[in-house]
Amino acid sequence: MTPPTFLCLASYYKGDRFLQRAKHEGCAVYLLTVEKLLGEPWPRESIDDVFAVPSFADRAGLVRAVAYLMRTRKFDRIVALDDFDVETAAHLREYFGIVGHGESAARLFRDKLAMRTAARGLGVRIPDFTGLGHHADITAFLDRVPGPWLVKPRGDASAAGIVKCATRDEVWRRVHALGDAQSYHLVEQMVPGDLYHVDSLVENGRVVFAEVNAYWRPLLDVYQGGGVYATRTLDRASPDVAKLRAVNERVLTGFGLGCGASHTEFMKAHADGEFYFIETSCRVGGAETATMVEAATGVNLWSEWARLEVCRTAGGYRLPALKQRYAGVVISLANCERPDTSGFTDPEIVHRLDLPSHIGFVVAADSQQRVEHLLTEYTDRIHRQFAAVMPALETVAD
Repeated sequence: MTPPTFLCLASYYKGDRFLQRAKHEGCAVYLLTVEKLLGEPWPRESIDDVFAVPSFADRAGLVRAVAYLMRTRKFDRIVALDDFDVETAAHLREYFGIVGHGESAARLFRDKLAMRTAARGLGVRIPDFTGLGHHADITAFLDRVPGPWLVKPRGDASAAGIVKCATRDEVWRRVHALGDAQSYHLVEQMVPGDLYHVDSLVENGRVVFAEVNAYWRPLLDVYQGGGVYATRTLDRASPDVAKLRAVNERVLTGFGLGCGASHTEFMKAHADGEFYFIETSCRVGGAETATMVEAATGVNLWSEWARLEVCRTAGGYRLPALKQRYAGVVISLANCERPDTSGFTDPEIVHRLDLPSHIGFVVAADSQQRVEHLLTEYTDRIHRQFAAVMPALETVAD
């Protein structure tokens, strides 16, 4: 069977290993990005051609651009390399009749209101919530659910745009400040706890790989309060690993992720010790998550996602043999453009972040305790010597 032809969408620079693996598998690989990213170091030896548009926001213009390309090229797969491109890729698939998620299916992996409603229908535990649509529903929610509350954008990734409200008046001030953008948001009960993420691969609706990891601090605390970001492999002997794998599979199969990669987050509440679903996606996690997972297991999520797409119709996918190591990642904004990391000499360092005004490492070891020790030491050293803080950005959907 002839390998498929890929059109990969990227409004951010990422996904090199996906592009490289797809080409290695014999696929024709085309990249559609935005003009400002043309100078990024894309692996052009693995790309048949690169095209650019001013912005993905002009959906009608994007359809016309892809239609023009399709006059002389037949695309079998349209793949979104970034979370913000998921709905765009779904629109193009549906418009051109290409295999994969259409817009309704993709919404479950981008829209926080849609995914909460779907999770509730599956019987998955979630923080109580309501959309910012009918104001009487918001009043009833605030009457029923004790604070504090979080007002969240339905479409942003991670902790971007989230506002914590301690009183009803604060919630209503935020609602009114959003104006016509209210319906692009929801409000939910804040559940204090420890945040986990499960990074998965899915084939034919079945989860074939799921690595459970624990954030050092909840992302909202890091994003809004500053400080050092860190995450690491959870001790595989922990009872929480089996629980998280089970609820993660329930979410991904229930949401219909038939093929691909996913990054899904859960909060273990301090109050009752239960796991609450926070959000999911159909993409590879950012902030060097893929590097960390590969260091711990030998599985590169980007590369295996490409293989899954190649095998989507032909079958024959086999997961690589797994390593049973442990890994962690630590990253921070830095107080200079190119911080000197020569003082970090531990042999467990497998990757050093190469990004202006940032400092970061991925470490790997045979024991989870060694990873914990290194992250404890590195977060403290980075905080004291290198860390910088930038005010959190607030975004409002148009």
